[in-house]
Amino acid sequence: MAKRRTLVDRRVPKKEKLSGRQKLSAKHHWVALGGLLLSFCLLLPATAAPRKSSPWNPLHTRGSEIVDSAGHSVTLMGVSWWGMETKNFAPMGLDKRSMDSVLTEVNVMGFNTLRLPYSNDLLRMGAAPVGIDYELNPELKGLSGLELLDAVITAAGKHGLRVVLDRHRPDAGGQSELWYTAEHSEQEWIADWTMLAERYSDSDVVIGADLDNEPHGRATWGSGDVATDWRLAAERAGNAILKTNPHWLIFVQGVATVGGDTYWWGGNLAAAGRSPVQLEVENQLVYAPHDYPPSVSRQPWFEAAGFPANMPEVWEQHWGYLATKREAPVVMGEFGSRLETNEDRAWLMQMVWYLKQRHIGAMWWSLNPESEDTGGLYNDDWSLMEQAKLKALQPLLQANQMPSPLAVARRSTVVF
Repeated sequence: MAKRRTLVDRRVPKKEKLSGRQKLSAKHHWVALGGLLLSFCLLLPATAAPRKSSPWNPLHTRGSEIVDSAGHSVTLMGVSWWGMETKNFAPMGLDKRSMDSVLTEVNVMGFNTLRLPYSNDLLRMGAAPVGIDYELNPELKGLSGLELLDAVITAAGKHGLRVVLDRHRPDAGGQSELWYTAEHSEQEWIADWTMLAERYSDSDVVIGADLDNEPHGRATWGSGDVATDWRLAAERAGNAILKTNPHWLIFVQGVATVGGDTYWWGGNLAAAGRSPVQLEVENQLVYAPHDYPPSVSRQPWFEAAGFPANMPEVWEQHWGYLATKREAPVVMGEFGSRLETNEDRAWLMQMVWYLKQRHIGAMWWSLNPESEDTGGLYNDDWSLMEQAKLKALQPLLQANQMPSPLAVARRSTVVF
């Protein structure tokens, strides 16, 4: 029981603790300018209007692959830029950087997807974004939370990125065990998803819905209990979304505990093989587990004598088998580390190899450094990128071999 409590307790602080805000220094201006110059050199479409057609769209699945409209394999390599799910109602870092400079650098790093967490509170009237320097981001002044979401999506498209929306919390105060709470019903959850599916139905930028972040605690898989069975809830929400927008990918995370085996929040998909999510629109389902290293929380598999060589077997048992057996595509929905320990570095090297060998996409947590558990791809003052993390991710990003994003957009396949 103590181990299960550790798993629950370790996840709450990760997205809560914020660093102090500072005005952008002259050094930061040079960094931002450098990013813009680099985007010009790489022919980034930084000022073009979002494309209304894309070689990616519409995306669907085939076995364990995500494929584009021409049937070519597409591997999603993304990063989470969080903050809109909090009481800030805005991505972190906009008090130090312009949105365009950040998105330029995300593209240059080699990512093709941006995962945007939100809470249902963001979508309500009165959700007023804070923590934005409007001298750096004048185009964002006066926007509501939902309008800011529109603006980030539009800007992401201009910078060659696609967006996965992540319902991270019911309310801005914190995460919940289940997809609903006493204050935020399942009906509200589904209604908000269908609203977003309709709002972005003509967008070639938004490619999918990560239905709910990290079900855990009372959440079950395949129990048949309507109040706790996350698999059934994912079907209800996924089907409602696909009735409105049949081209979105539906990302479904796992739970924490299956048959007495407790794993990471959202990471346990051990029962999905025998009790799969079944959507009324075929070939739109993607499983999106979460997985973390020893520094985030000590777990029994980290104490094994063979660590980290034992990790592929652990991953295969909990979620990797779905890709190995070609039952459904898997995209690692969250993984990340500060890379401050040898154990974490060994874990990440093994994880990157495992994902690469199985052609599994991934979403790094996180872009912004305010995450207490993992830090970010930027350093604490947003002035520099964390080169050690980018180097560790190179086998997935292949940044040194990538053609310019403009050239990628002209190809009929995007493979990392």
